Amino acid sequence: MTVEAALVLPVLALFTVTLLWALAAAAAQIRCVDAARAGARVAARAEPAGSAESAARAAAPEGARVAVTRSGELWRVTVEAPAPGPGGMGLT
Repeated sequence: MTVEAALVLPVLALFTVTLLWALAAAAAQIRCVDAARAGARVAARAEPAGSAESAARAAAPEGARVAVTRSGELWRVTVEAPAPGPGGMGLT
């Protein structure tokens, strides 16, 4: 019984770390989407691009890059933030 436990415990620990990493990445993704949505809402009200960027930056995770661009009548709000990962395997 001890040998089986010794083999299974590292696998369970790795699975737990991977699950926590995936949850952190998903939370960062949701915050980025919410921040982009907030910026797009401000841009849709015909407010200045600086106001849209400020709204997106206020809702974005810390350290996020926010860009507001316009192409014709369309506005694009892009929010990118690093999600922490184990051993330098973070996502953006």
